[in-house]
Amino acid sequence: MKALHHIFWLGTKELRTVLMDPVMAGLILFVFTFMVYMDATSLPENVNNASIAIADEDNSQLSRQIANAFYPPYFQTPIPIDADEIGPGLDQARFLFALVVPPDFEAQLRKGSQPEIQLHIDATAVMQAGLGDGYIQAIIQTEVSRYLAGRDPSAGAPVDLVLRRAYNPNGSQVWFNALNGILNYLTMVAIMLTGAALIREREHGTIEHLLVMPLTAFQIALAKIWANGLIIISVFALSMLVVFEGLLQVPMVGTHALLFAGTAVYLFAAAAIGIFLGTIARTMAQFALLIMMTIMPMMMLSGGMTPIESQPDIVQPFTWLLPSRHYMAFAEAVVFRGADLSIVWPELLTMACLGAVFLSGSLLAFRRALGTSV
Repeated sequence: MKALHHIFWLGTKELRTVLMDPVMAGLILFVFTFMVYMDATSLPENVNNASIAIADEDNSQLSRQIANAFYPPYFQTPIPIDADEIGPGLDQARFLFALVVPPDFEAQLRKGSQPEIQLHIDATAVMQAGLGDGYIQAIIQTEVSRYLAGRDPSAGAPVDLVLRRAYNPNGSQVWFNALNGILNYLTMVAIMLTGAALIREREHGTIEHLLVMPLTAFQIALAKIWANGLIIISVFALSMLVVFEGLLQVPMVGTHALLFAGTAVYLFAAAAIGIFLGTIARTMAQFALLIMMTIMPMMMLSGGMTPIESQPDIVQPFTWLLPSRHYMAFAEAVVFRGADLSIVWPELLTMACLGAVFLSGSLLAFRRALGTSV
């Protein structure tokens, strides 16, 4: 009981330290609200209002039909230009795409030839350029096929593929970007906050004050984990309820209780990693470098940016050692598929075991660095 008493009061000191720092508290709140919203809505999932110019050297019914196929909200109204205006126009950013329809394009198609349409792209707009290329090719192919067949090419197809989505029926990428953003920031803030708390004690000299008290390394580490974890899970709940389900209107299929319980388990594992890094680093600058080497791989290999199956074969086994990979699978199962405890318990157990391993390593390093005993 005395150990729990020490852990509780030491944790309240950590709570006061964070909450009485307006910059730190404001930054945490900013990350889980504004940054999550921006991540979800700023990443383009479709071509949006892209500017396009067309140099129509054929001036035929087909070329005009192709030009009329580009319309809002994907494209702006096409700008008619001459072919020699393409280079200066792209250099001056007047338009993003430039299409050149060659002379006798329609006549060549009627003869059975395969004339070429030239597409110029301003590749400095990387996201729009990459998406727009496929859109433009699909539009041209559809219009050419419709013109030659005299009807919609999809009409009367031998197979009619009907796509029905059980979740996210409109296929909005915002729903997935929002959850991925929240989980990534959860990882980043949990590791940074707990590790920085330990570094701050060392740099301010207060760690020596703690060591002369009847405290063990285990009590010091666990106090920082529960205090910082409480702060993070509170803003996580705020982000899920206000930003995720409120502003972004993303429905949650599973239960909040299970999601928050699993998040608490993951925060234990992530905070243990933060304590471990904070024990290894001697200064805040060293800790910042370790953070860059740790957080980015955890975020990239968690399965949120790219599926685990799409990652290199040599990397996939190592992702099992990352708590973020198991938490991503757990959160997606609960939020998107409504999974219950009987389905996600292996992920929870794995996260708890990894957290225990990282915490044990942290305590060993802590004891060696400070000469304390557990």
